[in-house]
Amino acid sequence: MDTLKSEHTSVLLEETVDMVFTVPDGIYVDCTLGRGGHSALLLQKLDSLGQLVCFDQDKQAVDFAQKKFLGEQRVTIIHRNFTELENTLEERNLLPVAGIMFDLGVSSPQLDEAERGFSYMKDAPLDMRMDRNSNLTAQYIVNNWSVEDITKIIRQYGEENWAVRIAKFIEQSRLEKMIETTGQLVEIIKKAVPAAARREGPHPAKRTFQALRIAVNRELETLEAALDQAFNCLDSGGRLAVITFHSLEDRIVKNKFQSWTGKCTCPPGFPVCRCGAKPLVKIVTKKPQTPSGREEEENPRSRSAKLRVAEKLQV
Repeated sequence: MDTLKSEHTSVLLEETVDMVFTVPDGIYVDCTLGRGGHSALLLQKLDSLGQLVCFDQDKQAVDFAQKKFLGEQRVTIIHRNFTELENTLEERNLLPVAGIMFDLGVSSPQLDEAERGFSYMKDAPLDMRMDRNSNLTAQYIVNNWSVEDITKIIRQYGEENWAVRIAKFIEQSRLEKMIETTGQLVEIIKKAVPAAARREGPHPAKRTFQALRIAVNRELETLEAALDQAFNCLDSGGRLAVITFHSLEDRIVKNKFQSWTGKCTCPPGFPVCRCGAKPLVKIVTKKPQTPSGREEEENPRSRSAKLRVAEKLQV
């Protein structure tokens, strides 16, 4: 498949770039390069001294971006997970930076390429790896993890009310035949979810597929650590912008930002503050920025997106 033909509409594009941009000659980092939409717009705002460093664990995204930004000397593309953000920037003498962006959604090409196994709408091998070099796949989880562990991730990461039934149906099915494709898994989930529940809300497999994707790619485990690294990498006045697509991610980002605002952590009733908490950031988005009605209409995948931005204070 020619990845150059894959299309992707960047969510909250102008809002994110406008809020993260502060100085034209700064170093900026896109931690989730994808198809480079946010990076391309930010690049337009930089002068000849500005630099843009882009990370992605997906080799296809890296290959695509290398062609997209071919000959652009201000852009550095790195095939690594954003969990290596701080060490990588330090190795390359690129600290501190003026702004950092995270877009935590799965890119449209990843969803649309059936062989990646992210979509419950297309029959494909049950994969879901963003990094093809990783060993853990969704197929391994559904065929090898205990019913208790499968229940836990579907309930916790998918916020699925029918997690126990789905996990038990998976267990029963794999005893008869190995679960190898997304189509097989969708049929198992449809049987597990009662008909009345299937008629309401989203596709019955949506939450389970989300949960498996998060588990395969350790998305929530890596996010909190990556946010701490991002804070460490920012210069005073630098901004961190994060786009999330479900409540679990958004809660992590919200709580992390709040922890940096210097709220006193002393027990209630202490006459004098002893914790010494000091504000480290200013929250730029008092309420998360969400897509406009027009953007939601033009790009339905943007509907659950939330953008939060924080600015690092002089410490």
